[in-house]
Amino acid sequence: MHGWLCHNPTGADQLHWQALDLGEPGPGQVLVAVRAASLNFPDLLTVENKYQIKPTLPFVPGAEYAGVVQAVGPNVGHLQPGQHVAVIGACGGFATHAMALAQHCLPLPASLPFEHAAAFAFTYGTTHHALIDRGALRAGETVLVLGAAGGVGTSAIQVAKAAGAKVIAGVSSDEKAAFCKSLGADETLNYSVEDVRERLKGLTLGRGPDVVYDPVGGPLAEPVFRSIAWRGRYLVIGFAGGTIPTLAWNLALLKGASVVGVFWGDFVRREPKAFEQALGQLVSWYQEGLIKPAIDRILPMSELPQAYALMASRAVKGKLVMSHAAKA
Repeated sequence: MHGWLCHNPTGADQLHWQALDLGEPGPGQVLVAVRAASLNFPDLLTVENKYQIKPTLPFVPGAEYAGVVQAVGPNVGHLQPGQHVAVIGACGGFATHAMALAQHCLPLPASLPFEHAAAFAFTYGTTHHALIDRGALRAGETVLVLGAAGGVGTSAIQVAKAAGAKVIAGVSSDEKAAFCKSLGADETLNYSVEDVRERLKGLTLGRGPDVVYDPVGGPLAEPVFRSIAWRGRYLVIGFAGGTIPTLAWNLALLKGASVVGVFWGDFVRREPKAFEQALGQLVSWYQEGLIKPAIDRILPMSELPQAYALMASRAVKGKLVMSHAAKA
């Protein structure tokens, strides 16, 4: 058993491939042979000690992965060796094997490839919770997705379309705009060259988007919030742009609008039944072909440092997946 260990969370350059001694699974635990793991933006923040969850040192990063159950501990009744699972947790995925809590393991249909399973629960779970639960999205409404070409952004395009909404993809380049169109976005907004407020006014006939899905933060937040529709919902997903925006509260008052926090990790912990129902709908949508992970590339697990560099460069469209099956 081996994994990418982080002893000093000052950046991805501190990761080292080392032998692991995971032992046997204890009560409520499952030993998983990892087949694929996805790299998400929180994984970047975690190895830089900038994420709200601080794993105990040393740790193996990788919060989302898929594999095969190798052994189960006492008091585990819903899983058995040989079963395919997706795992969501704080860490552990960038390895050959991981010890996971059974409650964090999601049984998978055999038809779901490991590379898709490893890029599914975290992003689509976050997005379903955001748009359907917190945003109360209704068919016919308009959703603006910021950072639309990224991992969670691509899932937001697909989930919003599956829910019957119109989607405006906010991106930073024409190349990313074309990519989002290929995923089903109705319109695009290139905020690196276009006037955000004027473009949104034109695309919505002056009404503004009903729901804003924002994993970016930064200076875009204020002009976008000023453009939101009456009774609009501004979903705060994260701050990939690097800065946490500040808003004047009178803007919410004037639009009768809501700023809605989305903390999917705590939602899963606090409301497991609601999460199970959401996951069930997502799996159904996947099987119907309504949603499918947009994977930028699949890299060998040995190239994890290069994957971190790609993530930091903001050059990724969709998801980065590390696989033990991929060849260098």
